[in-house]
Amino acid sequence: MTLGSVTERARVWHLLAHTAWQSVLRWVHGGPLFRWSPFTGAPARLLIAPQDLRTADGTNAADIYAGRFLFAGQLVEANGQSPFEVIPPSADWERALHGFGWLRHLKAADTIVARQNARALVEDWIRYCGYWHETGWEEQVVSRRVMAWLSQSPLILEGCDHDFYRRFLRSLARQVRYLRRTLNEVPDGLPRLSAAIAVAAATVSLSGQGRYVRQSLRRLDQELARQILADGGHITRNPAALLDILVDLLPIRQALTMQGMPSSQAVMQAIDRMMPMVRFFRHGDGTFAHFNGMGSTPADLVATILAYDDARGAPPGNAPHSGYQRLAHNDTVVLIDVGPPPPAALSQNAHAGCLSFELSSRRNRIIVNCGVTHSDRGVWRAVSRSTAAHSTAVIDDTSSAHFIAEERYRGWLGAPIVAGPTQVPVEREEDTAGTRVVASHNGYQDSHRIIHERDLTLASDGTVLDGIDRFRKTGKLGPRDRYAIRFHLHPSVKASSIRAGTAVLLVAADGEAWEFVAPGCEMTVEESIYLSDTYGHRRTAQIVLHGRVSLRDEVSWQLRRTVNAKTSRKRVSSPNAEELDL
Repeated sequence: MTLGSVTERARVWHLLAHTAWQSVLRWVHGGPLFRWSPFTGAPARLLIAPQDLRTADGTNAADIYAGRFLFAGQLVEANGQSPFEVIPPSADWERALHGFGWLRHLKAADTIVARQNARALVEDWIRYCGYWHETGWEEQVVSRRVMAWLSQSPLILEGCDHDFYRRFLRSLARQVRYLRRTLNEVPDGLPRLSAAIAVAAATVSLSGQGRYVRQSLRRLDQELARQILADGGHITRNPAALLDILVDLLPIRQALTMQGMPSSQAVMQAIDRMMPMVRFFRHGDGTFAHFNGMGSTPADLVATILAYDDARGAPPGNAPHSGYQRLAHNDTVVLIDVGPPPPAALSQNAHAGCLSFELSSRRNRIIVNCGVTHSDRGVWRAVSRSTAAHSTAVIDDTSSAHFIAEERYRGWLGAPIVAGPTQVPVEREEDTAGTRVVASHNGYQDSHRIIHERDLTLASDGTVLDGIDRFRKTGKLGPRDRYAIRFHLHPSVKASSIRAGTAVLLVAADGEAWEFVAPGCEMTVEESIYLSDTYGHRRTAQIVLHGRVSLRDEVSWQLRRTVNAKTSRKRVSSPNAEELDL
């Protein structure tokens, strides 16, 4: 057993011990004793309903009324049954059902039928699952349901009788009590912060919660201070976490103001730090870069969140605490992952994509990472987290970070990262010629005795990106020193080999063209897949540079814009290729 495997196994056992202890505490605080204990703390009334900032589609209300429930890419027809009685097709579908986020679609319909339907479905949940349900009482699901019931309470309660009003408030208060008791055992990261937000929202919105207000808001402040980094990123390094936090935190700030309670400095500072980072991760077309679990971008949600940004300043270029760099010149944007993976307990969605980058020009995304899928979380989830699914270098078809591989552990722990880069030094230079970032990582040092270094320079006019990938040997190389430097292309970009295979022409949908060259390298255009499309997986291509570290330890390449977006038809030719009509 190597030193690395010993270290990894020690981390696994530490995670197992921590998870087991958390399970024991969860059973003590929220198990049978909680369910059997009498509950008499129901509030008398609802004081305020926090606003739901998520976009709704009223046309979905007809499907819900007809008993058709489409969640997580899967459709279930209830056929006259309560949806809480049918056999769920997947855990993700079931969590979406019990989370009640779909209530906003009924509210958007704004009809008497929609209000009655919402009330009936809430009544069904209280009847079938209000006491206990294995999925419905997962802390993350309870958090989402509490926020949904609070924000959609005008829809649910309008025109209801007194008995339903009391049952609703009693169930809501019981769920908040459950979150309050189990908050320390909620999985760390976004789930725990979401639970703290839900408890704070309920405390502000329900009557008779005076003794809990200070405690709940203090706990929210503590989680924000711990999880929101100094540059505004989230501790998990997932850009999507910022959207999930802000969409719930902004209404809390509004609710506090309406109740005459000032928002704490921790809340205000967290929002002020996160807003610039929302702009940081955006490409020219408004989509987020695909790093560490970020999938398709909910553009409407991003626009809503940014409407609350009073500063509206330019995004930062350097996010050292989050581990990202942004190079932006003249409508060309390059985003680079230059950080180690988060701690193992927070790495369930983290990727092995250190030193990967994405490039966009105006509204065209050119180089991307494969992203993640939300419709299939099986084998594709593992693929999306591998280094090969990112636009960076891969040694010996091995990821730069190691995930838990043993099935016997995954049932308890999932698939966190247990080993990966620990040192990622970064240097940034800016001058009149452009912006240069040099970074390296040691993710392959123990296994292959190789340190990967990437040197990227974006010209000041945004038309040229020069790159150098270096492979520094830290010991005697073994036979497994073959590398592949991958550049995944967005599906809207068409790739064609030109100049007898020594260059690749990349043409976007609007006619903008970039040329990729890597002098002296073995270069191929191969198939790839784009996982983060709104409508499912899409075929695409990737440029791959092949080589061996023992034969060539430095690779230079260049991306150069040759044609701007189409304003007139222009013919581009090369000595060894057919003319291309652009």
